[in-house]
Amino acid sequence: MQVSLSFRVFRHSVLSCLSRTLFSQTGVWDKDYRPEIRQKVEKWWHPRIMEQCRKDSLEKVLNPMGWDAFGLPAENAAIERGLDPEEWTKNNIQSMREQLDSLGLCFNWDREVTTCLPDYYRWTQYLFVKLLEAGLAYQKEAVVNWDPVDQTVLADEQVDESGRSWRSGAVVEQKLLTQWFIKTTNYAKPLLDALADLPEWYGVKAMQANWIGECTGCYFDFRLKLNGKETGETLSAYCSSPETIFGAAYLAILPSHRLLRGTSSVRSALEKAHQPGKDSLTEVTAYNLFTGQELLLVISQKEEFDGYLDTVIGVPDSSDEDRCLAQALNLKWSTVVTNNQDGTQTLINSAEFSGLSKSEAFDSITQKAREQKVGGHLTSSKLRDWLISRQRYWGTPIPVVHCEACGPVAVPVEELPVTLPKLASISGKGASPLESAQDWVNCKCPRCTGPAKRETDTMDTFVDSAWYYFRYTDPHNTHRPFERPLADHWLPVDVYIGGKEHAVMHLYYARFFSHFCRDQSFVSYREPFRKLLVQGLIKGQTFKLAKSGQYLKRENIDFTGEKPVSLSGEELEITWEKMSKSKHNGLDPQDVVQQYGVDTVRLYILYAAPPEQDILWNVKTDALPGVLRWQSRLWQLVTKLRGARSLGDVPNPSLLKKKERLEARKIWENKNYAIKEVTTYFTEDFLFNAAISRLMGLTNTLTTATVRVLQHSVEFEEALAALILMTAPMAPHLASELWAGLSQVKNPLSPFSQKGDVLLQPWPTVDPEYLETPDFVELTVLVNNKGCGKVTVPVQVSKDLDKVQKLVLDSELGQTHLTERKVKRAILSPRTALINFLIDE
Repeated sequence: MQVSLSFRVFRHSVLSCLSRTLFSQTGVWDKDYRPEIRQKVEKWWHPRIMEQCRKDSLEKVLNPMGWDAFGLPAENAAIERGLDPEEWTKNNIQSMREQLDSLGLCFNWDREVTTCLPDYYRWTQYLFVKLLEAGLAYQKEAVVNWDPVDQTVLADEQVDESGRSWRSGAVVEQKLLTQWFIKTTNYAKPLLDALADLPEWYGVKAMQANWIGECTGCYFDFRLKLNGKETGETLSAYCSSPETIFGAAYLAILPSHRLLRGTSSVRSALEKAHQPGKDSLTEVTAYNLFTGQELLLVISQKEEFDGYLDTVIGVPDSSDEDRCLAQALNLKWSTVVTNNQDGTQTLINSAEFSGLSKSEAFDSITQKAREQKVGGHLTSSKLRDWLISRQRYWGTPIPVVHCEACGPVAVPVEELPVTLPKLASISGKGASPLESAQDWVNCKCPRCTGPAKRETDTMDTFVDSAWYYFRYTDPHNTHRPFERPLADHWLPVDVYIGGKEHAVMHLYYARFFSHFCRDQSFVSYREPFRKLLVQGLIKGQTFKLAKSGQYLKRENIDFTGEKPVSLSGEELEITWEKMSKSKHNGLDPQDVVQQYGVDTVRLYILYAAPPEQDILWNVKTDALPGVLRWQSRLWQLVTKLRGARSLGDVPNPSLLKKKERLEARKIWENKNYAIKEVTTYFTEDFLFNAAISRLMGLTNTLTTATVRVLQHSVEFEEALAALILMTAPMAPHLASELWAGLSQVKNPLSPFSQKGDVLLQPWPTVDPEYLETPDFVELTVLVNNKGCGKVTVPVQVSKDLDKVQKLVLDSELGQTHLTERKVKRAILSPRTALINFLIDE
């Protein structure tokens, strides 16, 4: 739980929260928005916003917060400090909660969940037991990824492309261990197919589809035999053409397969037969539980099969390579596919499936294998089951005991949770720390009551976070993880906000759990999230020694020269990376807020970039000074209106002259256009930076208004009210004070002042008259990236490059800036009203 996480949660919160408020303090209006006024405003409004937020938590919108609090970072940090991980974690949670509250972020704290508390992980264990009962959780010996620094197993997803751990950065080693898995491959095809019904997720759908792969094959289960006797070993082998399974000739494993390592009962026979560099026929046979066929086991000369496979079924009728290998080893097989005169293919020698077309047989064979629970679940050759065992202390205990008589036995659900024992010390090295807690490890078998030992591996933290959205709907239930009526009422999640780095891991696991819960009749739907808002990172500048890669603190850097160097004069590599204490590029949000104010930081985060893009934190950039100036300009608008209405004249729109009426009409049009655009940005596109830009545009229009328009027009007054209302969700403290000042304007022409405070107001709507008139948009025109003016175009064609280009070229602005100049390319922005002409100078 580092500072970088605080900023990540902060950005998530700013994107998802709307605040509520009460009244202003003094009724005395200061003409300028000075830093001391800002501090005074925020100090006054903050407790009132938080109080109103607590009242509003009873309304329909659910905006919860929780803590994914198990895992290696907390355990490692506690070990370094000689603390109990529980103590360390709880202190951090309390600190971060206070920090979030101080930033004016409003959550439904009555629905708070914490994954490391027994009242939460009791139900993580309950869901694991349900997976075990459904045959979807299992334990097997496997060659796994081992992190030598963090001393734990990693799932494939937690190893990067260079073979390093996603947490420690250590080069991952391969170890043979007995581990727990969840059979996510059984849901590969449903998870892949369901993507088609979801809206586009910033490329995440493609990432999910690519991770799952093309689901054209399936696994079949086998039992191994040696000298005609079953060995107790079972294998699942992949078949790329399930419809031809009755034509299998052999079962092939890689030389790195677990059967050639560890204590396998067939290991000696396999080692005796193995000839490195050759395809080796062994004395071991494999009995196909679906077809009843017995196949010879072959050790392949290959170092790898397609994808991540280590066991495949060789079917000569479906692969030339398989046929050549079978012939080379003098193996026999049945021909199972015949070619018809009309060009179609039909199955033969395939039991009751003979006579079916290949596509019919594909469906029938895989369906029957699933019904018999011996395979048949469509998946890809690249996808593996989810490895969830972790050899660390700070995680959810796996609710299983190991009995010599009964084997692995699930802890009965009525005896859950299996809580973590208190340990005197945790080293983080060697075997699982839980093995040292003998009083906890030694127990009785719940089935036979004989002596047994508890499972000492804990679960991957992604298991905890794969179902938390369900618990938010019913966080205090002591009888079930959640009640179906409540889950069906609140879910699927309307808008899920998360980082793109979770596009494969967390999101995939969360979707799997939701599909599983649907099959268990826990909920009525399969997909957990309707819409996804991918948020980028806030990155800080890092300085590391070019030779060693060591990260340096800013106080160890000399900034006086043309380029920063270390104090010893060594060359530095300067980059922007995710904020982290280890990289010395983090900063405390509290310090930033103290300097610039809560609203300024909120506006900066929203304005600096679209939510899906990263932000490079540099307060010297234009974004932060820009939002500071905008806040002052908003304040000045209220100041100007209050001043104009204090001149003595009673407001009377009929006193406006023609030119002033046209000015008021333009204000009215800009107000409606801003409401229309900003509403879309808020509710559909989440382009908060574009929303702020549009509000700045409306601010510009109001700033140029003449005094008589301020004095006598209802249009200015209503436009300013709408401007403040639309600013309020992003800058609630400032908007609350602005609204209070606007509400106290003398002789108001609008009834808004009678409705209470700003965040209790309804969202502004477009006037019906505006909807009846043709829509136009002001398009900013750039020439070689430099602004040269604006052109008004109909909204209907504003996204059509050819039509917009012609309108601009035919306009007065186009005639002035683009006549007789060769346009190499015109770029029409898909997000904002802007076109950029690239021309030859």
